[in-house]
Amino acid sequence: MATYNGHRSWNAWNISLWIANNSDLYGAACEALHSTHTLRHATNVFFGITGLKGMKTADGAVYNETCVREALAGLEIVQPKREYDRRR
Repeated sequence: MATYNGHRSWNAWNISLWIANNSDLYGAACEALHSTHTLRHATNVFFGITGLKGMKTADGAVYNETCVREALAGLEIVQPKREYDRRR
């Protein structure tokens, strides 16, 4: 299968970039991944939070289940920094 910058297609690559680089979308992705146990369920939660299913990015890529699921699978989740007790 031909790939586009390591993704299955231009659409998948573009969706991945938008989710990884937009703070609101990244936050929704993190929430979806932390609140579920499967990528399929996380994808549905992501769409429930964002309402983007079937919508397009500013570049014209369609938010579909396959592309969002692959983007979530490849997302590096940054854990929030822990607050440490400075008295110790």
